[in-house]
Amino acid sequence: MSLVSETTARPAAGFRVARSRRNVAWTGAAALIVVVVLAFFPYIVYSGTTTIVVQAFIVLTMASMWNLLAGYAGLVSVGQQAFVGLGAYFVLILALHGISPFAVLPVAAIGCGVVALPLWWLVSRLRSGYFAIATWVLAATIMLIIEKFSSIGGGTGMPLPGLAGLSPALLTAYTYWAGLAVTVVALAAVYLLLRGRLGLVLTAIRDDEVAARSSGARVGLARLLVFVVAGAGCGAAGALLAISQLQVQPGAVFSVQWTAEMAFVTIIGGLGTIEGPILGTAVYMVLQQTLASYNAWYLIILGLVAIAVALFARRGLWGLVDEHLHVRLFPVGYWLRRDGERPRGLRRPAKPREQRPG
Repeated sequence: MSLVSETTARPAAGFRVARSRRNVAWTGAAALIVVVVLAFFPYIVYSGTTTIVVQAFIVLTMASMWNLLAGYAGLVSVGQQAFVGLGAYFVLILALHGISPFAVLPVAAIGCGVVALPLWWLVSRLRSGYFAIATWVLAATIMLIIEKFSSIGGGTGMPLPGLAGLSPALLTAYTYWAGLAVTVVALAAVYLLLRGRLGLVLTAIRDDEVAARSSGARVGLARLLVFVVAGAGCGAAGALLAISQLQVQPGAVFSVQWTAEMAFVTIIGGLGTIEGPILGTAVYMVLQQTLASYNAWYLIILGLVAIAVALFARRGLWGLVDEHLHVRLFPVGYWLRRDGERPRGLRRPAKPREQRPG
């Protein structure tokens, strides 16, 4: 069954609906070039730089999933670290059985998506602060359960097996490429979901949930799908985290710090936009690498940045860019445009356009 009712509205005569005000073909080509350039990073930069970029990939993937939950479905989760930890432990358990950790990455993502189904049943009726606290309790409960199994290290965790045969340089390169693949798939999945009917339903829910239900939108199903996708994405990020750290320890992979980073990155970048977490991740990584040696001042400055953005840029940093330049790298909404009006970025015809009355 579809997420929305089958009734459709046609634009008024003389207008048509378009995805973007600009020609997005150049944006797609630029994105492809960026991905290709990033794929060659292990050959042109030092291993320390690729390690930092892998951290950025992990944070960006997590933030994109949290943004999908909070920015589009209205589900503010404080327990997404549950899926980060589960993804790490999926890698550890299967690696203990002789499977390559890199081969386990998609299995970890799918496994976390499956686990999200019963967890959603537990929290689906909760909203706002109740939902946030419930997800946090679930994450803590899952960590306590995992700590009871001594075969996977108990409370102290254990090293990740299966990678000892790789040289450090090769391991760093493989981890980097895996991180790039996870990030590209996560962003593409979010983009495609939001361009379809699910995106329309989520936009309606974000604007007015009661009106969305009244118009026939299946709000519960939409939120379930978002919760499952977000769980799978955070699980893939957790699996990548286990590979990058070569160690799986419950207190580290189930730390609420991961959700705090997701929220920080999304809020300063721009909640409810795909571009927001990308810009927020770049700002966060720059601040982290620049200020990490200042101990407590590092956290103080992060807090001040978050407060400043919340006060003076309610839509985040990307909101400022969009407000002044009208740029959307990932257009998922709709624009109502006059017939004959060309998207920005396309060449106008040589002859002057006919002036219409009014």
